[in-house]
Amino acid sequence: MQNNKLLLLVVLLFFYAFAKAQEDPASTLLDQETVTAVSDNDPYEPLRPAKAAFYGAVLPGLGQLYNKDYWKLPLVYGALGSSIYAVSYNSTQSERFRTAFKERLAGRIDEFTEVDEDGVATERFSDDALLNGQEQFRKRRDLFILVSAGVYILQIVEANVDAHLSQFDVDDELTFGPAIYNDDMGQTMNYGLTINYKF
Repeated sequence: MQNNKLLLLVVLLFFYAFAKAQEDPASTLLDQETVTAVSDNDPYEPLRPAKAAFYGAVLPGLGQLYNKDYWKLPLVYGALGSSIYAVSYNSTQSERFRTAFKERLAGRIDEFTEVDEDGVATERFSDDALLNGQEQFRKRRDLFILVSAGVYILQIVEANVDAHLSQFDVDDELTFGPAIYNDDMGQTMNYGLTINYKF
């Protein structure tokens, strides 16, 4: 119960800080003179990558929302949700095999033992198979815990890098792209890349 109150307090503080940052963008540590404009429309924000990483660390996917990359949110939660589900599933299966082995050692009927009408017990798994199953599911659970942590860290890094890249000066003076042109001598189509820079 106390953990739930602490979690609620952290979430409320986070949303308060997020709301304050949105309503007063000039409240950063830098004054307005040091903020230079990349273009006439978008001012350069030096703390934007740090904010995106912080938001992603507090709540997975929030950094992507801060960067306005809404299409990435299902990818973040899909990867994180599936890895957390795999942790839960493998943990449950490991516990099933462990409980069955303990029941069998105590001389009781476990869930992997079938008893027919005559009272004859048939074991689907041997004792060694129960121990091996428990160990395999435990190893998979530990692996998916690492995968979950990796996905969590990756979405923070992605939000930070995307916030950095979104502030680059991208204009029409420099273009790079595919080129298709006719060769008049050989009357064939040629394919390549073009780089154009306008002064």
